[in-house]
Amino acid sequence: MINGGSLFAKALKNEGVEQIFTICGGQIMPLIYGCRAEGIAVIDVRHENAGVYAADAYARMTGKPGVVVTTVTPGVLQTMQGIAEARAANSPVILIAGSIGLGDSDTGAEQDFDTYHILKTNVLWSARVYGTKRIPEYVSKAFRIALDSIPGPVYLECPVNIMKGNVEEKSVEFPSMSRTAAQPFGDPHLICKAADLLMKAESPVIVVGDISIYSKQYGEAVKELAHYLGIPVFATTMARGTFGDEDDELFAIGEGALSEADVILTLCVNMNFRLNFGKAPMVNSNAKFIQVHPNITKIGFNAPAHIGIVAGAGACAKQILEEIKSKVDACKNVKWIERAAELHTAQRQEWTDGYQFKNIIPMHPARCAEQVGKFLDTYGRDWSVVCDGGDSYEWIMRAVKVHRPGQIVGYGANGTIGTGQGFAMGAWMAHKKPVLLYTGDGSVGFYAMEFDTMERHDMQVICVIANDSQWGMVKMAETLRNPAETKKGYIATALPYLRQYQKLSEVWNGYGELVKDVNEIIPAIKRAYASGKPSIINVEVHDEYPCPFTRAYGCGG
Repeated sequence: MINGGSLFAKALKNEGVEQIFTICGGQIMPLIYGCRAEGIAVIDVRHENAGVYAADAYARMTGKPGVVVTTVTPGVLQTMQGIAEARAANSPVILIAGSIGLGDSDTGAEQDFDTYHILKTNVLWSARVYGTKRIPEYVSKAFRIALDSIPGPVYLECPVNIMKGNVEEKSVEFPSMSRTAAQPFGDPHLICKAADLLMKAESPVIVVGDISIYSKQYGEAVKELAHYLGIPVFATTMARGTFGDEDDELFAIGEGALSEADVILTLCVNMNFRLNFGKAPMVNSNAKFIQVHPNITKIGFNAPAHIGIVAGAGACAKQILEEIKSKVDACKNVKWIERAAELHTAQRQEWTDGYQFKNIIPMHPARCAEQVGKFLDTYGRDWSVVCDGGDSYEWIMRAVKVHRPGQIVGYGANGTIGTGQGFAMGAWMAHKKPVLLYTGDGSVGFYAMEFDTMERHDMQVICVIANDSQWGMVKMAETLRNPAETKKGYIATALPYLRQYQKLSEVWNGYGELVKDVNEIIPAIKRAYASGKPSIINVEVHDEYPCPFTRAYGCGG
C-alpha cells in the first residue's frame, strides 16, 4: 500500500524534479516524507511566496519547471504575488497545495476556503485531485501544460483525505513518454522570405526574447547567424548569455541599434513595454519585422509581422542560417557594426556617466553597481546574479556582463520588487554556484528571514544592498513629478537613515559589513565570499541621483 503523498513524490521524481520549496503543514507532510524517501531535496523556506520566487528563478535559469508545495488555505494564499510574477514572466512553476478533505466544504471546518477558484484565475491550468490513484496522471499533465508554447504556472490542489489515502501501488499507472522536447520548425516558404530579407538588409538587428530559453536547441545557430551577416543582437533579461557571451561585441550593441534598424528578426519576443511595444523612438518605425514565436497569438502583437513564422528560437535560426549559407558567403557589414556600436554608446551615455561619477560622498548609486560589475567580471565570471529593487535593479542590470545561459535573473513584466532572496535561493539550486544578489534597502526587507533558509541549506549568497535610505525610485520620481507635494515633506517614501542591515547576519551566523567607501566594495565582497556564509554588504549610496529610467518616469516619459 502507498499513500497519496508518496505517489506525488514518485510522480515528481518521474518528471525529473530534484528539489521542492515548501513550508511544512500537517496536510502535506505525506508528500514531504515521500520526497525524502525519493531523494528529492526539501528546501524549507520561511515564507511561501519566497518559495514561489525560488521555484520561478530555478525555472528561468534552467528551463525546467520549479516546484512549490504549500499547506492548506493560508499557505496557498501567501503565494499569490509569486504566481502572478511567474505568469507575467512565462515561468513554468508547479504549485501543489493541500486542501480540506472532500466532503468538508461549506461545513464550517477549519480552513474551509475556496482557494481553488482564486488560484484558477492566475494560472495556465488548475485541477483538484479527486482520486489517490490518479495523482501521477495529474502531475504529468501539470508538467506538460506548464511547458506549453508559452510556459507558465499551474496549480494542483489535493484534499487531505486524498493525500493521506492509501492504494495498492501495483494498481497505479505512472505516465511515461508524456512530454516532448521538440520545438516547431518554420514554414520553408517563409524561411526563404526571411533569409532574403536579411540578406538584403543594410542595418539588421536580432532581438532574442526571454522565452527563447525554452526552445534553445540548435541555439548555436543564433550566434553563427549573427556573425555570418554581422548582425547586432539584443537579448532581453533571461535570454542574456543563452546564445552568446556578452564579451562578444555583437551581443552587446543590439539594443541601441534598434533605432536605425531596417530589418528586425525577433526570436520568441513578447512585444511589450520593454521594447517600447516595437515603436519609435526605441525602434525604427520603418523597420521590417520578421517575427518568430512558437505561439501564433504573439506574432503581430503591437508590431507588424511583415513575415511571421511559427517556430522555436533555435530551430528557426538554424533554418534561416542554412538558407542564407546556401546563397551567399559570410559578409560582415563592418560599417553597420561600427554604427551600431556608436548608437549603443550614445544610448548608454547617461548610464555610463553615472558609473564614472566620482568625488561625492555618499557615493553615487551607479558607482556601487559599477564596482559589483567589476568584481563579477574579474573574480566572479561564473557566479549567478540576481537583480532586485527599483533604481538598484536598473543600475546593476546595465553594469553586469553575462557569460553563460541562466546566469542572471530579475523580475519580469510585473515589476515585482522583493523577489531577490527567493530568486537567489532558486539561482543557487539551479547551478550550485555562488550567487551575487544586488538589491535596495527597500526591497531587501520583504523576505529578510530567507537568509536563514540560505544558511540552513548551505547556499552561498552574497547580498549587496545599495542603501539610499528611501524607496528610491518612487521618492526621486516624486521629487520630479510632484514638487509641490514633496516640498511639504516626503510621505511613505523615506526609510530610516542607513539602517544597519548587515547586523542581521548575526542572526544566522553569516557575514556582514557596512561599506561607505567605494574602494572597499570589492574587498568586502571578497571577505564575504571567504566566510563561506550567506552575507550582507550594506553600502551607503547617495539619495539624489536617479537613474535615467527613473528620471524619465518622474518627468512623465
